Amino acid sequence: MIEELRPGLKRWVATPDWKPEEEHLDVSYRPVGCVLYHARDALVLIDPLVPDELWPALDAEVKDSGAPVVVLTTISFHERSRDEVARRYGAKLGGSPAGIRSFSAQRGDEVALWLEDARAVVFGDAVLGDQRGGLRLTPWAINEAGLGRTRIALLPLLELPVEIVLPAHGNIVTHDAREALARALAG
Repeated sequence: MIEELRPGLKRWVATPDWKPEEEHLDVSYRPVGCVLYHARDALVLIDPLVPDELWPALDAEVKDSGAPVVVLTTISFHERSRDEVARRYGAKLGGSPAGIRSFSAQRGDEVALWLEDARAVVFGDAVLGDQRGGLRLTPWAINEAGLGRTRIALLPLLELPVEIVLPAHGNIVTHDAREALARALAG
């Protein structure tokens, strides 16, 4: 089911097949969040994982939009259904749709995406929902220095009017989201 969070911003959750080396992950983080956003010049799908039963709803979203489709990923291994979405809708992979800014998370190629009109930030693995309604910095870092780099890299997000935080794993935050993000980045 695709849930509307506010006009032009929708999200759904799907569960990928987990690899044996990922079995250590808390099962509450296994479902992954995927975002559909009506940007100014495109229909943007972020980290899409599309189960078979969701294709008809997504087909309708694309048809109703009438806009070109762009697929963005927050981190390379969140490619999920990216290529299938691109083939199905003639979507462009990557790019910078109007009103979307990328912020490096200083974790390889990972970025956080600022959706200006929705006042929302989408995260891959750098920031997670803490399963209690707040946010936390990733526990999946190589070392403390890496966490420090991520924390510093994401601080500019606090200068934005953040109203919603959409992590790929864990709960979303729609109330006092900027403050929740500030607490997560403070450590």
